[in-house]
Amino acid sequence: MAKIVVQNPVVDMDGDEMTRIIWQLIKDKLIFPYLDLKLDYYDLGIEHRDATNDQVTIDAAEATKKHGVAVKCATITPDEARVKEFNLKKMWKSPNGTIRNILGGVIFREPIICKNVPRLVPGWTQPIVVGRHAFGDQYRATDFLFPGKGKLSIKFVGDDGKVIEHDVFDAPGSGVAMAMYNLDDSIRDFAHASFAYGLARGYPVYLSTKNTILKAYDGRFKDIFQEIFDAEYAAKFKEKGLTYEHRLIDDMVASALKWSGGYIWACKNYDGDVQSDIVAQGFGSLGLMTSVLVTPDGKTLEAEAAHGTVTRHYRQHQRGESTSTNSIASIFAWTRGLAHRAKLDGNAELDKFAHTLEKVCVDTVEAGYMTKDLALLVGDKQSWLTTEGFLDKISENLTKAMA
Repeated sequence: MAKIVVQNPVVDMDGDEMTRIIWQLIKDKLIFPYLDLKLDYYDLGIEHRDATNDQVTIDAAEATKKHGVAVKCATITPDEARVKEFNLKKMWKSPNGTIRNILGGVIFREPIICKNVPRLVPGWTQPIVVGRHAFGDQYRATDFLFPGKGKLSIKFVGDDGKVIEHDVFDAPGSGVAMAMYNLDDSIRDFAHASFAYGLARGYPVYLSTKNTILKAYDGRFKDIFQEIFDAEYAAKFKEKGLTYEHRLIDDMVASALKWSGGYIWACKNYDGDVQSDIVAQGFGSLGLMTSVLVTPDGKTLEAEAAHGTVTRHYRQHQRGESTSTNSIASIFAWTRGLAHRAKLDGNAELDKFAHTLEKVCVDTVEAGYMTKDLALLVGDKQSWLTTEGFLDKISENLTKAMA
């Protein structure tokens, strides 16, 4: 069978530990046998990031802007123990954070649904896509302890000399305080990315905030989303039979538990962090979760697995023991990236391949072939395959599907 020609490159960001091994196996067994594909390769393994003073992460993000598509393997974000283990120069920042700051945009996380994998929320029969605004709020806040009685205030000094100052609290004793912020431009990007992704997926969009309490802060999110929707997206949504609505986050959480899924849930930074983990667990497994970073114009996409580097399995692998590591989220990082490459290039064959590989993964699990993590969820009588055995089964089924 002739390979499918992919006209433009895809940025390949390699990673760490067990997922790095799986990443190579995916390329060898599922990608290169079918695609004539040029990869712009960057080694984001912790040792190479250290050797380049993390310049390789910046270069990979800039290459993503250039080519429009990247696929990323899971990487280590070092703590004190990792600094010691790898004898690192410093505690390098999260590569995901660095890439997000350069590309901007919104992270959309979505479960991969296999009918035979039990869900903690049985009513969730369609995907819930959580869009996380990855800028500002708690993650860039200034927080501190104050030692005793005193006055807490906050001040903004404009470049024009205008001063805005608020008395926050007359503290009767010691305590804690925090100041956080966001930007109108970033919120606008968040809105555009959310609405564009809703249109692309054919899903309604919901924004959740706590604007009844944070009237100015969360109210700003609500107002900007509504303004952009009315001006640029209302007609397009109506044409596709889609809707947009703002809801209080407590109402949205309650509704999410009752609804079957099939929508985009736009969340502020911290909310998105929490809700994407709840959704992953509610659908059964973090190993069955896709994650894509999409820019506001919808033109640039970086796809990754939504889990870590599976250190425990890597230690087993180092000892020469067999492992049973779930590779589905890493495979879907490739398929989501390739589907976007197909969309940008107008490559129908590539688009069909990406969707076929996704279907093969789900069909394989539903036929009873899976890794140990999923087998434990299914039940004690469910058999399981090794890391390589599962990928070999996917490869065998993909060959049949492509024929």
